[in-house]
Amino acid sequence: MKKTISKLLGTAFLFALLFTTACSSDDDSPSDNDGGTTFVLDRENLKGEINEGEVILESGTYKLTGKLIVNAGAKLTIKSGVKIEATAANSGDFAAVRYIAVAQNGKIDVQGTSSNPVVMTSTTLAPGAWGGLVLCGNAPINKGTTASAEVSDLTYGGGDVNDSSGSLKYLRIEYSGFAYNSDKEFNGLSLFGVGSGTTIEYVQVHEGSDDGFEFFGGTAQAKYLVVSNFSEDVGDDLFDWTEGWSGTGENWYGIRTNAGNRGIEADNNSNNHLATPISNPTIKNLTLVGLGAADTSSETQAIKLRVGTQAQFDNVVLSNWKTGFDIQHDESVGYVTAGSLAATNVKFDNVTTLSVGKNTAGEAVDVSGVYSINENATGAGNGSAKPDWAIGWTIGL
Repeated sequence: MKKTISKLLGTAFLFALLFTTACSSDDDSPSDNDGGTTFVLDRENLKGEINEGEVILESGTYKLTGKLIVNAGAKLTIKSGVKIEATAANSGDFAAVRYIAVAQNGKIDVQGTSSNPVVMTSTTLAPGAWGGLVLCGNAPINKGTTASAEVSDLTYGGGDVNDSSGSLKYLRIEYSGFAYNSDKEFNGLSLFGVGSGTTIEYVQVHEGSDDGFEFFGGTAQAKYLVVSNFSEDVGDDLFDWTEGWSGTGENWYGIRTNAGNRGIEADNNSNNHLATPISNPTIKNLTLVGLGAADTSSETQAIKLRVGTQAQFDNVVLSNWKTGFDIQHDESVGYVTAGSLAATNVKFDNVTTLSVGKNTAGEAVDVSGVYSINENATGAGNGSAKPDWAIGWTIGL
């Protein structure tokens, strides 16, 4: 009888040891992880698929050496001050791109603070060196009931407007935006069908080579976002939405001092202007800073609204752009007249052309009614200057 009990205790101890190995942030055992059922955490080789339980990154630096996927039923928790460094990958080896993705019904909990943010970066400090962070949720999209994410092949979309992919607080994403090709590019933070139950607050995308934040449908609510691009020939749009995003944005600050495209580029659905749900977010307290006369690009609009999107903006500062609002779709005039596409309390600072409009045939239309001017608008907080809420946890501003 004693021998049997001893065996049982030994088995229990072994199970406990294995569980601790899988979840402890202090374990440095190497593991390939890809395709396995048990995730083993290794600071020098962070990659693989987390299929169950909670993995906690407690402190210090972790080397991201491949893709890290948080699958349904699993959770990735990242404590304040943790740094994740994506190692270099061969430029032509698309299978080896480093990125972090949360699948439908998986969870992420980034627990940064204003004095000690979580940082996701690259060892090479080169824009586009790695893929960034991807969240896939169960909220509605207009590309179908569900779809496959362009940069992870994970499923996204559904019928749960309140779906939660977890929480992001005080997070900085640097040097992201790896591109497979011109049609398949990572962003800093890619939000695929993410629901309103997800917390997204105090997130900066710095020196990314594609969009800072892009919303692919869903109902996500995002507050205190920063995009900063200063390198030569870096960056696409600071913010982007498509596929029926109908969430909210509050306190967004975007700035670029070198190459790049628009402050915001947005549409509804490139194949169907009237696909439902129609993109119709509400954006409050927005500042977009461009290059002004120094910008030689042809895509220098502060806000370009195309392919059927609606939107409601309030308290907006647009500084140093050739064009303020560029609206290009057949529904634009009707949306502006009906008030479903409107920007109130807008301050234009060194903007050459306040608004332009075209229909899909390329014919000019009058969309000047989209905005109302308020010279006292504060945008993200301090006009075109760095907002107070960005002090301490952001860089480059």
